[in-house]
Amino acid sequence: MNTVDVTIIGGGPCGLFAAFYAGLRGMSVRIIDSLPELGGQLMALYPEKYVYDMPGFPKVMAKDLAKAMIEQGTQFHPKLVLENTAQELIDCGDHYIINTDKGLELPTKTIIISAGPGAFQPTKIGAVGEDEFIGNGVHYGVRDRSIFTNKKLAIVGGGDSAFDWAMGLEDIAESITLIHRRDVFKAHEDSIEKVKNSSVDMKLFFVVKEIHGDEKLNGLTLENTQTKETEFFDCDEVCVNIGFKSSLGPLKDWGLEIEKNQIKVDNKFETNLPRIFAVGDVASYDSKLKLIATGVGEAATAVCIAKTYLDPEAKLFPGHSSDRDH
Repeated sequence: MNTVDVTIIGGGPCGLFAAFYAGLRGMSVRIIDSLPELGGQLMALYPEKYVYDMPGFPKVMAKDLAKAMIEQGTQFHPKLVLENTAQELIDCGDHYIINTDKGLELPTKTIIISAGPGAFQPTKIGAVGEDEFIGNGVHYGVRDRSIFTNKKLAIVGGGDSAFDWAMGLEDIAESITLIHRRDVFKAHEDSIEKVKNSSVDMKLFFVVKEIHGDEKLNGLTLENTQTKETEFFDCDEVCVNIGFKSSLGPLKDWGLEIEKNQIKVDNKFETNLPRIFAVGDVASYDSKLKLIATGVGEAATAVCIAKTYLDPEAKLFPGHSSDRDH
């Protein structure tokens, strides 16, 4: 494999914007991703969910945003290494070699880690019968909205994903009930207000204890967190949105400084290892905001710092991309 100027670990929004910006700056680029397609969580977890906090879009379907970012991120023809996990890092002085779990040796001068939260798995409710109905009534994200058409849907959770799905599926489900263990939410205030003013029902101070059904899910046993009384709740589908457990996997063995499963960076988004950067959800620094909007800015900054390592004569800020035609 040829040595590239920058290898980007993670093909989600931040990694794709890093690839675009590196191409803009004349750098050779490689993207490594363990998934079979680019787009990260936008495609893998919630392709049919609306994203409301992306500049320029009042709302945009995740898969449409991913498609546009893939088109932008690949326009300078980066080398794509999909279905490979970055496994081992070898420091060769003036460059690094990344070995993957599929046996590839990938030399690179700089590295930008944009691995989102790392390898992720959905957090389960822990209810009796949960595993039995996964994919057959129990869902951890939505890849196809149509399965909820005319269904009695229970959404479990109190964060942005739960509220976004409550709004995003209201037009097709027969009914939606949001189930949450308390009356305090982690979602954006505007989303909470919209759901409260919608047809969505709320069952607060309840948790799911058991999932029922024969061949198909047909109801839940709910427990009141205050009184401990239980009741049967009739529904056809359950969408669980209580978070994901993530792991940095082999990256934890690279000698990076790690804090709470995130990689610590300085104000240049550089890690404690020279010429290795981290951006997006995987990066940790004071006043961190986990938004695509902030992550793409981090990616552009990391690319420009990496460029100055490769070419000390290069300007940190190359000018606006709109200046290229002038």
